[in-house]
Amino acid sequence: MARQRKLTPERKALIQSLLSHYKPEDAQDVQAMLRDLLGDTIQQMLEAEMDDHLGYSKYDYKNKHTDDSRNGYSPKTVTSSAGDIPIDVPRDRKGDFEPQSVKKNQTDISNIEDQVLSMYAKGMTTRDISAHLQSIYGVDASAEMISRMTDRILPIAKEWQNRPLAKKYAVVFMDAVHFNVRQDGRTVKKAVYVAIGTRLDGHREVLGLWVGGNESAKYWVGVLNEIRNRGTEDIFIISVDGLTGFADAISAVYPKAEIQRCIVHQIRYTTKFVSYKDIKAFMNDLKGVYQAPTLEQAEEGLDRLEEKWGSKYPSSVASWRNNWPQLSAYFKYPYELRRMIYTTNQIENYNRQLRKVTKTRTIFPSDDALFKLLYLATMDITEKWTGRDRDWSKILSQLCIYFEERIEPGDLE
Repeated sequence: MARQRKLTPERKALIQSLLSHYKPEDAQDVQAMLRDLLGDTIQQMLEAEMDDHLGYSKYDYKNKHTDDSRNGYSPKTVTSSAGDIPIDVPRDRKGDFEPQSVKKNQTDISNIEDQVLSMYAKGMTTRDISAHLQSIYGVDASAEMISRMTDRILPIAKEWQNRPLAKKYAVVFMDAVHFNVRQDGRTVKKAVYVAIGTRLDGHREVLGLWVGGNESAKYWVGVLNEIRNRGTEDIFIISVDGLTGFADAISAVYPKAEIQRCIVHQIRYTTKFVSYKDIKAFMNDLKGVYQAPTLEQAEEGLDRLEEKWGSKYPSSVASWRNNWPQLSAYFKYPYELRRMIYTTNQIENYNRQLRKVTKTRTIFPSDDALFKLLYLATMDITEKWTGRDRDWSKILSQLCIYFEERIEPGDLE
């Protein structure tokens, strides 16, 4: 059953008075009425602030106990959710008056800038945002103005990128996602290097976003050095994909870190060489390797896989043999931690959300434009990262055993 909006007699009389005075005929007229009322309300707030600042109301000279006085007005136009509103900001002769309802240099009273950043973070283009503001709020903001508005976030984003990091991380996931960027008059494919760390308290954070050239182990060394320079002295486990030279890059900066190659990436690479008619049988045998309950059983499964398929698919089996130390690292850990590190799903889910936000942009005009959007998207994504893994207490107790000599009492506070 539909509800009727209840109005008090006083509120009903007020609305009837407004309708009688403004005589709106449609929703646009109502918007104009609200804009006018908002302007009058702000004006009265400014006048009240000036009365409070001087200690007496206008023309009430009997109660004046100051050598300061009013000194006219400064015209100003502010942007509101109802559109642009002209107001007159009162001045005092000493120039000490600092209004709070509309501060000096403030031209936006509708949080439109926050809305712009939110829309930008969710993937809307500057032209889309400009059209939206014009349609909904009657605000005439060009795409160039929107771009300048979002540029104000760059110093904050750079500060975030250079912030100090935790001293130790239990697990760090590393991967790269690729975008097209305009550079020197041509379009180039650039890798954005991403690192997500799980602290010893179980909470996740994005350690940074690095816009570079094509993905390479050499660039990853630079990323790892920056992470170390920002305060991270130790990482227990690093989960990565199968990029050539990645393990060497990690060992050069964090020699004690245990490296776990992503099993899902490895399976994808392995099955590229297997024919369709054999894939089902091959995968069934391969599960006996990566799903084995113990390292010993996994190695036995790998022997059987090689014996059965090694001659037919030598590259597939050899890739497991050659990378076995990094592929098998997770077998030493209990199920809860094993489940967490054997795949880079955590970072791939994050990358998937970045691609969703950037899908409307085939080419970015600059590295800064790309970084700006990815930072805002990251803030939007990580806002939901409030909890920790439901099994974190079990995981932490195991970490304290395996890495006992590297965990100090103060690390767990």
